[in-house]
Amino acid sequence: MTQQAGMTTERMDGPAAVRVAEAFGLVYAEAFAEAPHHETEEEIAAAFGRFPEQTRRPAFRAALARTPEGEPAGMAFGWTLQPDAVWWDELTEPVSAAMRREDGRRTFGLIELAVRGAWRGQGVARRLHTALLEGLPAERVLLKVHQEAAAASAAYRAWGYRKIGEARPPGEEAGAGTEPYLRDVMLLDLRS
Repeated sequence: MTQQAGMTTERMDGPAAVRVAEAFGLVYAEAFAEAPHHETEEEIAAAFGRFPEQTRRPAFRAALARTPEGEPAGMAFGWTLQPDAVWWDELTEPVSAAMRREDGRRTFGLIELAVRGAWRGQGVARRLHTALLEGLPAERVLLKVHQEAAAASAAYRAWGYRKIGEARPPGEEAGAGTEPYLRDVMLLDLRS
């Protein structure tokens, strides 16, 4: 656990994250109801309803930031991608076989990183990111970010990520009614 300016950031495994799932859910609900996501209560409930199952994924790890009063300020979580990971199949343009090769240890998928509005711009996201990745044995980190989330994209670039492609949300195909939003797929090489 790290502490900075009264804020604590704790990394945890799946069972520990499940015990404080309400805190993760509070951050998720507030952050993803806002632009550019505009998720409805039903979408938030459905998305975060998968959290207990997600905590059982291989090498799941999470980080939670709290104020000195114990209020959740931000969260991050992810897991290692398995050989059958579908992330690479969501890209709008294919990448090389060498790029998409997964062995269950090579790539950590950063699934969510969010900070509640009142604590943005104070380095909370960076501390969460650092805590989450500290000691990670993976070679690289892969994430997807909404293309209209300019602040998040800028932060990821500043932390060393590079865009390697674009992806559509799962289950949404181009030309099927309204055009779904695209997400930038970004990669951080941990070996450099």
